[in-house]
Amino acid sequence: MTAKRLFSILAAETKYEFLKLVRMPAYAAPVLFFPLMFYVIFGLSFGGARATSSSTMASYMLASMGTFGVIGAAMFGLGVYVASERGQGWLTVKRASPMPMVTYLGAKMLVAMIFGAIIVACLFTLGATFGHVTLSPGAWASLGAVLVVGAIPFCALGLAVGYLAGPNSAQPIVNLLYLPMAFASGLWVPLEILPQFIRRIAPFLPPFHLSQLALDVTGIKPAAEIPMHFIALAEFTALFLGLAAVGYRRDEGKTYG
Repeated sequence: MTAKRLFSILAAETKYEFLKLVRMPAYAAPVLFFPLMFYVIFGLSFGGARATSSSTMASYMLASMGTFGVIGAAMFGLGVYVASERGQGWLTVKRASPMPMVTYLGAKMLVAMIFGAIIVACLFTLGATFGHVTLSPGAWASLGAVLVVGAIPFCALGLAVGYLAGPNSAQPIVNLLYLPMAFASGLWVPLEILPQFIRRIAPFLPPFHLSQLALDVTGIKPAAEIPMHFIALAEFTALFLGLAAVGYRRDEGKTYG
């Protein structure tokens, strides 16, 4: 298959995957609404209160709620719907068709990142308009890029859940992973005011590393730690893709023997 043909299939699959999720309020509404609601509650309602010595709550929560939003779009978009489509037999149909599976999975990842970009754009609008967050044009662009691209490890985690969990258990499993990780990584409340044992757990959680990169772009965290966070996210991505590969092979074994 030529690269042009592959790209054409990927573009079509991405278009229809996006339309499907837009038309499903069970996905689109909470994924878009909750990060914005939490930003209003935890970021804007505190006005100019200090989150850390170098940032206001509006600035801090812009980075942390952006992280929260892109993670949710990735984990629910892949984790829940891959498991659901497995249970419905749709993946069996996809395998039997001439369409490469890489375009099916790539489209889901791209759509999750598109939803992440929409969430980030809405948060930026709220932060700049009502939170009086002031960043340079380069910092706004860098923060948006870090958040959207940073969804990739969580797409891998969602894919692992989608292939390892059943269609009825995937959503509770995603919630059990997503919400505690978000809290323990300091996405709702700054880590500095959380108990010591949670601060010790945070570096072992992938949302912590993405949020630290986002906070660095806003000038809240020191730049010297950037390489460590990139390496950690790359390692988590490899781990989650490995788990997804195990689930995919197990699924193929059950289907084809």
